[in-house]
Amino acid sequence: MIDPQHYTPGLANGAQIRKDRGQNGEEKWTLILVRELRHSPEKDWEAITDPAQLREWAPFDADGSLGTVGNKVKLTTVGAPVPRVTETTVTRADAPEVLEYKWGGFDMRWELEDLGDGTRLTLWTNIGHRFIAMGAAGWHICFDVLDHLLGGTPLGRMVGPDAMKFGGWQRLHAEYAQQFGIETLNWPPEAPKR
Repeated sequence: MIDPQHYTPGLANGAQIRKDRGQNGEEKWTLILVRELRHSPEKDWEAITDPAQLREWAPFDADGSLGTVGNKVKLTTVGAPVPRVTETTVTRADAPEVLEYKWGGFDMRWELEDLGDGTRLTLWTNIGHRFIAMGAAGWHICFDVLDHLLGGTPLGRMVGPDAMKFGGWQRLHAEYAQQFGIETLNWPPEAPKR
């Protein structure tokens, strides 16, 4: 395993936001992240559907496979101050190309495109606009951890509050907020001064 202190994430890139209107006219924000990985779509598919592999890089644990339509799976957010468990049903699983389910009520759509010498992984997920830059920074680091894991040089999982304490996350958060034209949140919040 590589010492995570020797890891520095690259610049914020490969992310965009889309703003739509929901059924009731509410603003709906979608984070779209694109990453090119050095592995086959089949290998990447296993990493995004297999509970043992998700436990190594994703911001949630799964109690079952996400690789089969109709599977009911409990997803537990890692590092949440209060345990947060949501049940999802896999709504689409066209291996190794498209995967869809919800996490905590938010749509998750994964697309894997074979590039011949790797995979273009695209994730679409709904995130509240106040947290979209945070989500982009978190997923950026998760995808780095995934790429290292599949390449045989694991970094170890970096998610939740632990990732937010990491200097690279702070930088990414600020860069994505600037790219998206949104204000950065004071996160983690500072204790009030006396």
